[in-house]
Amino acid sequence: MRSQILVVKCGGNAAVDPAEVCKDIAALHRDGERVVLVHGGSADIDALGRRLGVTPRRTVAPDGVSARYTDAATLEVVALALSGIVQPRLVRNLVAHGVDAVGLSGWDGSLLRARRKKARRSVVDGRTVVVRDDHSGRIKGVNTRLLHVLLDAGVVPVVSSPALAEDGEPVNTDADRTAAAVAAALGAQDLVMLTGAPGVLRDPADESSLERVHHVGAEGPPAHVGGGMGLKLIAAREALAGGVGRVLIGDGRRENPVRTALEGEATRVRPAPKGAGSDGRNGRAVA
Repeated sequence: MRSQILVVKCGGNAAVDPAEVCKDIAALHRDGERVVLVHGGSADIDALGRRLGVTPRRTVAPDGVSARYTDAATLEVVALALSGIVQPRLVRNLVAHGVDAVGLSGWDGSLLRARRKKARRSVVDGRTVVVRDDHSGRIKGVNTRLLHVLLDAGVVPVVSSPALAEDGEPVNTDADRTAAAVAAALGAQDLVMLTGAPGVLRDPADESSLERVHHVGAEGPPAHVGGGMGLKLIAAREALAGGVGRVLIGDGRRENPVRTALEGEATRVRPAPKGAGSDGRNGRAVA
């Protein structure tokens, strides 16, 4: 019988300390933890895009959740930044701490399969329009056999989120939702998502307003939670629905970020009680 699996999502926020994340994962690995590291890279994607003359753009859905707009040029930048900058940096850090680590993109070994989004609704100048040239998708399949082979060999897989669509062509996928899909497919006990904040905040401008427990419903993130945190809550809901035992959103800027989150210094996301909405009424417990 295989031991439990921990999936860690290292956010692409520039404030997240990848060296500290890798150091902590290495310590957990030495203690016998089976860890899969999924990473984003928004800061490096934006920086490389500017160097190459590809201006970063985002779409905003009617529910207020924003996502990267991925045209053909941006897709190339995403692949270059994740596979050529972010992932090698993480692998090098893990190897420096004595961990056998392997970097994988979603198309390596057909690791990640996605359904291409034919169109998405976006709010532009107060009007809802349909965007059809966005090369993005949503994960629909994970090659868990490949991941188990690596985990059984004592290797830490380091996974980036571009995936293969039905036509065999690459698409960009949200890294948080990719981490949730990987965690659910592996039957992970824990999913830890590390970001540039201590967790979900009641007031985004006040880091002392940390919510120790946040309940998510089917309606989407509450009005006070936007941007990348809104997507993390959507991903957390999907992970829980997929059978992941525990989802934690923690601070990737601190020492021992993974272990600190596992020990309770983070927001634990739970399904909303029946009859409670995601706006917090009867649906959020704050400790």
